Amino acid sequence: MVKTNLLHTINSPEALRLLNQEDLPLLARELRHFIIHMVATKEGHLGASLGVVELTIALHYVFNTPIDTLIWDVGHQAYGHKILTGRREQFHTNRQWGGLSGFPKREESRYDAFGVGHASTSISAALGMAIASQLKGEDQHHIAVIGDASIASGLAFEGLNHAGVTDANLLVVLNDNAIGIDPSVGALKQYLTNVKKGTQKQDNIFEALNFNYSGPVDGHDLTAIITELQRLKTIKGPKFLHVITTKGKGLKQAEEDQVKYHAPGKFNAITGELNPKSTLDQPPKYQDVFGYTLVELARQNKTIVGITPAMPTGSSLKYMMAEIPDRAFDVGIAEQHAVTLAAGMATQGLTPFCNIYSTFLQRAYDQVIHDVALQKLPVIFCLDRAGLVGEDGATHHGAFDLAYLRCIPNLIIFAPRNEIELRNIMYTSQLGLNGPIAIRYPRGRGVTIDWKQPFTTIEIGTGIPLKQGKHVAILSIGSIAKNVSEAIQYLDVSHYDMRFAKPLDHNLLHLIFNTYHTIITIEDGTINGGFGSAVLEFASEHHYTNTIKRLGIPDAFIEQGSVGELQASIGLDPEQLQRYFKSLI
Repeated sequence: MVKTNLLHTINSPEALRLLNQEDLPLLARELRHFIIHMVATKEGHLGASLGVVELTIALHYVFNTPIDTLIWDVGHQAYGHKILTGRREQFHTNRQWGGLSGFPKREESRYDAFGVGHASTSISAALGMAIASQLKGEDQHHIAVIGDASIASGLAFEGLNHAGVTDANLLVVLNDNAIGIDPSVGALKQYLTNVKKGTQKQDNIFEALNFNYSGPVDGHDLTAIITELQRLKTIKGPKFLHVITTKGKGLKQAEEDQVKYHAPGKFNAITGELNPKSTLDQPPKYQDVFGYTLVELARQNKTIVGITPAMPTGSSLKYMMAEIPDRAFDVGIAEQHAVTLAAGMATQGLTPFCNIYSTFLQRAYDQVIHDVALQKLPVIFCLDRAGLVGEDGATHHGAFDLAYLRCIPNLIIFAPRNEIELRNIMYTSQLGLNGPIAIRYPRGRGVTIDWKQPFTTIEIGTGIPLKQGKHVAILSIGSIAKNVSEAIQYLDVSHYDMRFAKPLDHNLLHLIFNTYHTIITIEDGTINGGFGSAVLEFASEHHYTNTIKRLGIPDAFIEQGSVGELQASIGLDPEQLQRYFKSLI
């Protein structure tokens, strides 16, 4: 008799390990079906998790999780892991307000050995756990599953380099599908491609680092993977298993268009076709304004180059890569390299636009200080996904950039309130600055349908009045101005777009402080050390005693949910802002 609905009998890996091995292919089909149907209606990351269904089952079948620790790098691929580790019934809440995180998270489950939202951390973390096991005299296995895009990062190589001189019980599983979010790039990708083809002539790079290497293994052949994992369990010291998978496996469209189906939005689970997009005339995404504007500027200014660490589609640098490929660079998951590469280019008279998500620039903080700002090099940082980004949650919010950049000398910090301001600051920056500038803007759509206006120059360090009123003065920076404008539509208050967190517009601030008793600052960044703190410092320095209220992201990590839900949860939505402003009038 054929068993059906196996998946609904599996509420833990312990239950999975009770199955006969011949039943596992059926479980794989059911798990893949479950992921497809859930993501089709709830949205999320699709292709990566479909590609590792068999690998996920095999790892939990062979190893004694959670005693044996399993780390997924970067976490896009962990949906099957979550479903098999007791979260199947809650999985419909994935990435939603109050629901499951879209990434493995230690607070959420004892099976999530390490929180992973940023790439390339798994080998170092798993090695740390393996060394700890040794020191405590415990016999555990520690497994890091890392993609071929993530393993090209410097941090991953630092972990491999250290692991190779230990006898730690570490297994690195390379999930090689030749793609991260966009196709993998670089010499390591070419090496792995040659290994798969059997044409690699040089010594094995992983064996050279003292790993016991095995593979490549077909990542969709459960018998082959289980056999190899069981063999590797008997081998001590650092081990490396090279597994070949297909991202999007099991859904034809996801296999054929792996970039689009990484996180496709809602789609038809039966046909795989994406739901039709709205035909309404909508404002553009900030990312596309950046991408198209960069191409427009680069056509006129031959010194302009574009750089992104593995996010050409997300950042829309793809437009320049398509039109002017010799001046647009995807450097892979290598934020530190991206920043210092831009610095090197700037020393030679090029005008680098270095586009990095706000949350990922954190990974290159020393390079921003030491290699760019200290040398006053005119690198133009375009910080995408600034502020609250929504369903990706705490690991991806760009909450800290205003605060962590503001303390760096020689650095200009600008936040456009709309698409036209973004275009104009990009135009102004490439005309020539005496040092670096960081331009931060949010994820998603802006507010201006007719955005492609002629360029005008922005005077550095100047704010502008948006609305004049009698009572309080509201000072906003960046796209949060939209919420303020909605909130004060019928209130007799003043609203200023300060634009620059550094340098502040001192002339405008003196005028405001001498005119209004109560001043409110608002930003979509952490309230500690950000724009509001800069205004407080100004007031202290000039002995003003006005009442100053600061609004922003509180001193906490904000979880996942829609941007609207998250703003409402911290009082930054238009309705709550209106009530707050009224209370101060």
